[in-house]
Amino acid sequence: MPIESSSETKLKISLKRNEERRILSGHSWVFSNEIAEVSGKFESGDLGEVFSASGEFLGAGFYNPHSLIAVRILSKERLDAAGFDFFHQRLSAALGYRERTYPGRAPFYRLCFGESDGLPGLVIDRYDSVLVLQILSAGMEKHLPQITEALLKLTRPSGIYLKNDHKSRALEGLKSEEKIHYGTIPPLLEVDDFGLKFLTPIASGQKTGFYFDQSENRVFLRPHFSGKTVLDLYSYTGTFGINAAKFGAQAVLGFDSSEDAARLANQNAGLNGVSSIARFEKKDAEEALALAAENRLGFKPDMILLDPPSLVPSRKDLPKAERLYVRLNSLALKALPAGGLLATSTCSHHVSRELFVSIVRKAAGMAKKTVRLLSLRTQAQDHPILLAMPETEYLHFALLEIVG
Repeated sequence: MPIESSSETKLKISLKRNEERRILSGHSWVFSNEIAEVSGKFESGDLGEVFSASGEFLGAGFYNPHSLIAVRILSKERLDAAGFDFFHQRLSAALGYRERTYPGRAPFYRLCFGESDGLPGLVIDRYDSVLVLQILSAGMEKHLPQITEALLKLTRPSGIYLKNDHKSRALEGLKSEEKIHYGTIPPLLEVDDFGLKFLTPIASGQKTGFYFDQSENRVFLRPHFSGKTVLDLYSYTGTFGINAAKFGAQAVLGFDSSEDAARLANQNAGLNGVSSIARFEKKDAEEALALAAENRLGFKPDMILLDPPSLVPSRKDLPKAERLYVRLNSLALKALPAGGLLATSTCSHHVSRELFVSIVRKAAGMAKKTVRLLSLRTQAQDHPILLAMPETEYLHFALLEIVG
């Protein structure tokens, strides 16, 4: 995929012996401890060529000497430069994938999921005519003008917002910032999520504003809500709980630690005509679960929605996070009667599918409940998973039933 001539390719990265196997299998990260030698002039985020110890060309990617992820592979072919044509082709392919995956769906989805779309370190969420970008690598940051030009041509947005507040930017030597990059951005956007409407904040919201990764799981749960009394924990703007209320739940009570989120969730309940069924309050989810497990909450659920934020910012935090996940799920299972349902999730790539299953198994043992696994799912298809990169599979979702 030649683009245009450039002096950037003077940068040559040679790997240590036998470190090329993962790259040859399709993984797109080269870690700093896998590199034997770097030659040529470069700045952080420059395009370089990666070679095996024997001199075999492996790919071209962005190099950052200050990051643990030292190279993010863009292509298995030689690239003279990553210019407008390159980004236009990759983003056009990403857009085409979403349009094929969701024919007829309103344009609300993750438009670009980094490595899975051949654009490592770039996340783009699409809210109809508004785009929210999160840039996680120095190479992508350096090429923001070309990315912007390609997006303007492909989607003709009314506004582009940079939500560059992720902690991983510090590891890339990038500052945290949030700002309007192009056009205008309203304080609240209305999202059409498979037929339901949700107001979501961009500047003050979590991540890029809306959790598109759970959209298909919310739709999956719709038939299971009928006649249920639902406790929605870590409810944020109410997406799970309002789905429950709209699709047959008798009553929904949601808790979130943010008063602003609870207020907006109640507003979203009104927007969808379910205020008489669903209400949301500010409360710590773990505290609410402990009360529910002891039958002291004043609300007896027969279905619990448990969607905590990522509790594993780094691998060293995994043991502590695993214990907390087990405790939360154990309390939820204790609070449910025979026949009750628990929909539970984790959202960190440090938690593998195997570990997630182990967590819910340990939780069931701690709760002294016999539990049936009804479904084991992952993130929505607009967050595609690369088989060679387990890091791209980060969301795990299970629907469990208490066996009486």
